[in-house]
Amino acid sequence: MTSSFFFLQAEKDERNRAFYDNLESWSSKKSTQVYVVNQPLGDDRYDYNYENCAVVMSPGRKICLINFSEEGDEFADFVEDFIEDVGSISDKYQYKDAIGRPRKWRNDLVYEVDAGTNYDVKSYIQDSRIEDPAKRRLSELIISLVTGSINDIERATAEVPDNLLDKVKRKIQLFDADQTRFIYKAINKKSIHIQGLSGTGKTELLLHKLKDIYVRNPSSRILLTCHNRILADNLRRRIPEFFNFMKVEQQIEWDSRLWCMHAWGSRSDPNSGTYRYICHYFNIPFYTFGQSSFDEACKEACELIQSRHDGLEYAFDYILIDESQDFPQSFLDLCELVAREYVIVAGDIFQSIFDTKIKPSISPDFLLSKCYRTDPRALMFAHSLGMGLFEEKKLRWLEDDEWQTCGYIVETSADKSFYRLKREPLRRFEDISAAEVPSVSIVEGETLNNEQVAELVLGAIRAISEENPTITPDDIGIILVDSGSQIFALQDTLAQIIPRETGWAVNKAVESKRKIPGRIFISNRNNVKGLEFPFVICVTSNLSRGLAYRNSLYMTLTRSFLRSYLIVSRKQDEKMMGLIRQGLDTINVSGFIETQPPSAEERAEIMTSITQDNVRTSFYDFCEEIFDEIGILPIFRQELRRVIKATAGEDFDRDEIAEIAGFNYKKMLKKDGR
Repeated sequence: MTSSFFFLQAEKDERNRAFYDNLESWSSKKSTQVYVVNQPLGDDRYDYNYENCAVVMSPGRKICLINFSEEGDEFADFVEDFIEDVGSISDKYQYKDAIGRPRKWRNDLVYEVDAGTNYDVKSYIQDSRIEDPAKRRLSELIISLVTGSINDIERATAEVPDNLLDKVKRKIQLFDADQTRFIYKAINKKSIHIQGLSGTGKTELLLHKLKDIYVRNPSSRILLTCHNRILADNLRRRIPEFFNFMKVEQQIEWDSRLWCMHAWGSRSDPNSGTYRYICHYFNIPFYTFGQSSFDEACKEACELIQSRHDGLEYAFDYILIDESQDFPQSFLDLCELVAREYVIVAGDIFQSIFDTKIKPSISPDFLLSKCYRTDPRALMFAHSLGMGLFEEKKLRWLEDDEWQTCGYIVETSADKSFYRLKREPLRRFEDISAAEVPSVSIVEGETLNNEQVAELVLGAIRAISEENPTITPDDIGIILVDSGSQIFALQDTLAQIIPRETGWAVNKAVESKRKIPGRIFISNRNNVKGLEFPFVICVTSNLSRGLAYRNSLYMTLTRSFLRSYLIVSRKQDEKMMGLIRQGLDTINVSGFIETQPPSAEERAEIMTSITQDNVRTSFYDFCEEIFDEIGILPIFRQELRRVIKATAGEDFDRDEIAEIAGFNYKKMLKKDGR
């Protein structure tokens, strides 16, 4: 199995095989990232004639340029050319003010090995060591340039931050080996599948791949698509920002070289959706939501295109699909049919902790199991609480290979009556001391009326502010997990009290539908998809065992990348709460989950419950559930259903429908004078 810690781009042969193999073994054993390259990645301009050498890089260590040949003069030229090119890349991404010119860092951060065939890993470990924290950070910035893992230099300066929040915020981000392979490995098949948990960087990798294709293939036609209209709009806004950040010199030619749109589309605009554009391009019938299911529409489109013999060109050269788990197979087949070169299919193996199948039905070409957004301890607690792992009756259980697919290291007793589940450490959180900073704090109140909840929330904000002097309103998200109309009153109470106490303005995301810079974020569970905050304050009254509720808890708690606060009422099952507190203590202190698996009978019962919960309800009943949550008056419901059917996709997206319903309900109330 290929290591997620070791990336090898240089060619392996008899002269270097032993060194590379031992280096990979050390990298995996120590969970230490190592890159072995023979040129800077991501730009064809940096190419060298001399091939019998390599650059060995590991975060926080000196950069080793190693020669595996006896040709000393050519190696000396390679060293000079490589360092000169790193300086050029530094200029391009404006790193020079942070790291200086190569002559300033070369002696401290680079060393050469002329006789590489006699060099061993033990010597590398010794020779590459750096003690000075500032120089270690400088080394990481240079590695980020060589690997194309470009950081915002204003945030990731060479200075070492002096507080935990800034250490995590300004941690220099480097692609791991799996991510680097995805971006730079040549694709030699028509369909490439990439799977990973939420927070593993799939969308960011798609943007890097999109940039790479756009720059290298100036005459290509490229499509980035996803199911959700809101996500497509967000991606379309992100692309220009990303291209500017990555110093792409070519102009974006929207709807002639590059398309970014959601899946279906509308009859009035051929560029409004992927299926709509394909129908327009091949001059085949287009079916709206009211005329056909999306699955049937895509199947018919495939059949009609395959039956054509008029020599029409492919609609696109490259297609990149985000959130592929939202699509029927027929849409993926349609995309593969109309793409000349290849299709990249990126999906989430754990979109819901109550999916009936965690393992992807198609074995992925790239599996991303490391969640970089969330502290591994917080992710473990969120999974445990969502799945009921601490409770006597579990809500969900995975097979051993499924745990591993989701990034867990599985240890069991001989008879498998006891499980210990842990995750690999991540560089982003290596500065966090488990003993000093818990990943999750449970805050229990006597009752949870609005005023008491507000005081508990303020208490959490005070604690966060005292421990993190550079905190800003953007760093905190307050998420109200419960459903029903009472959360709107609670939101209003918080919006009044928080500014008085903190001086910070509040953003009620239920109304704004977005994250507003400079304001503290307050939302229900329907407006947090894709967002992240250093700190999340999660408010709920009762830890029920409903599957949808537990899934919402999981999604909410993993919005934080530093620490989550869970505010609950003390009026809970004390035995259950005792087990949850004990399980959290084990995670915070020891860094793993301890649990007992359910029996075979219990597993069968669990899967039956999940299957029943996942049975597709009718569109009417689905809307009614959401209307009940929002508190929509019966007189407005029929008209709202018509609006939703006209604007929402065929697959029931709860977040999107809740947003459409809430927005239009307010307009209806205003028009009605209520």
